[in-house]
Amino acid sequence: MKRAKLLFLFAFTIAMANVQFAIAEEANTIKVTEENFTHAETARNFRNWASKGATKQFVKMPGLPPRGKEAPTVQMNDDTLYGVAIVKAVEGKITFSIPETDNYMAVQVVTERGHGQHYVVEDGKYELPIESDYAMLIYRSGTENGIDFSKEMLEKVDPSDLNFATDYKIQPYDYEEVETWVKKYTAEVNSMDNFTYTFPRTSDLVTDLHQWNLENAAGWGGASPEAFVGNKYANSPIMKASTCYTSTFEDPKNKFFTSITAYDSDKYLMDGVRHISSNTWDKNADGTITISFNCGEDAKNNIDTKGNDFTFTSRHYGVNPKVMEAKKDPIISAVKAN
Repeated sequence: MKRAKLLFLFAFTIAMANVQFAIAEEANTIKVTEENFTHAETARNFRNWASKGATKQFVKMPGLPPRGKEAPTVQMNDDTLYGVAIVKAVEGKITFSIPETDNYMAVQVVTERGHGQHYVVEDGKYELPIESDYAMLIYRSGTENGIDFSKEMLEKVDPSDLNFATDYKIQPYDYEEVETWVKKYTAEVNSMDNFTYTFPRTSDLVTDLHQWNLENAAGWGGASPEAFVGNKYANSPIMKASTCYTSTFEDPKNKFFTSITAYDSDKYLMDGVRHISSNTWDKNADGTITISFNCGEDAKNNIDTKGNDFTFTSRHYGVNPKVMEAKKDPIISAVKAN
């Protein structure tokens, strides 16, 4: 009887300790609000990449991004390979380099508020100011010469130029709560006919907080439009897998390339579904381009979403000023149901 009582008291003590720990942990958790959502969503992405070792080493993805929510970041590119490092600023600046390569390679410097403060496309060594203590460096290596070649170019990056953020602490958000906010904002983006991203470079350039929150939820980590350097992105609304859609448009003539990628309703890549880009697309006789969605294997530049409803993103790399200045994306605006 005495032993049973002691076991009960021990179990009760452990249970109370767990309750007290949970209460303390909840008290230290940062509540997600409209004002701090971009910081919370960025913290989630930093956490995801830190779990892959990005605070200690240059993390190179072995191939195209995982499909579905196995991907560490929403709406990842299907047209470039990624290399990622989380770095710490020294006297307000971060350092990195871009090697001389024979493919498209860019580095985006993302602050702790999700701003792509810098987007660099020329090779060389860089020391750039940053508005936060830590930053994520996103290397994009183009696949225009094949995936193996893209990987080879990423191998040329010199990690010794990176001041890894070995002391970075995961921010204490409730990441299930962050996901709830993401779903709400993403559903709103999916209901819009033609959602265009602005991606202001620094916090002081945000003029519409709600728009900025939508951009982070549906397309975290995108670059700011800059003529012939940065990129412009836009999202279509949800589209039905049972319908054949086409978009016929003039060649955007972006400096680097143009791509069209389908995503599921949560903005993640789908199994067996590949993008179409200007590196591979077939042009019409008059020089225009037609992209097809679920129109059959004989359709021009067909993207088969494997029976899944979808949205798609158009990406204009090294955006042409005409595309940058347009109020609506020319590819999404030309979509017709057949």
